[in-house]
Amino acid sequence: KRKPRAQHAPYKPRKPRVQDKNSQPNSVRHPLQASKHTILTLQDWMTVFMYIDSHPGVSQDAIVQHFKTRPEGALIFDQSTLSCKLRDRQKLEARIHEYPNALSMKRQHIVTRPDVERALYLWIKHMEAKHESINGAMLVAKRRKFEDDSIGVPTEERLEGDG
Repeated sequence: KRKPRAQHAPYKPRKPRVQDKNSQPNSVRHPLQASKHTILTLQDWMTVFMYIDSHPGVSQDAIVQHFKTRPEGALIFDQSTLSCKLRDRQKLEARIHEYPNALSMKRQHIVTRPDVERALYLWIKHMEAKHESINGAMLVAKRRKFEDDSIGVPTEERLEGDG
């Protein structure tokens, strides 16, 4: 048996917590508007450009404020981002015609070897039809095999690294 102790452990005993009448229980609710900006898709930027074209005299700050409070859904970005996107507007508009799903992309998809990309795409479709799972290591190994055997990519054009 244990010996009875006269004192508490080296820490002070805690008093029971009394709940304040005005206190609210913890919640997992999120604020209505996010406090930081998100990366917009190309479609979102085209919407911003159309608004700018239809309202030529509006300042960039007013445009940012308009899109933060838009009834269809807020697009949150700052004035410096808008300025950079306006500078790159021709490139962004040209990207629409390069890729079929460019409007829903956030970043440009750059392919250095379209033939290897196509072969990997067909292999993935074949594996999905067989209900096989694919992981990153398998993709890298298959890419190397396509570069070596089937397509014959020169050594200086091959991708280095794990992915």
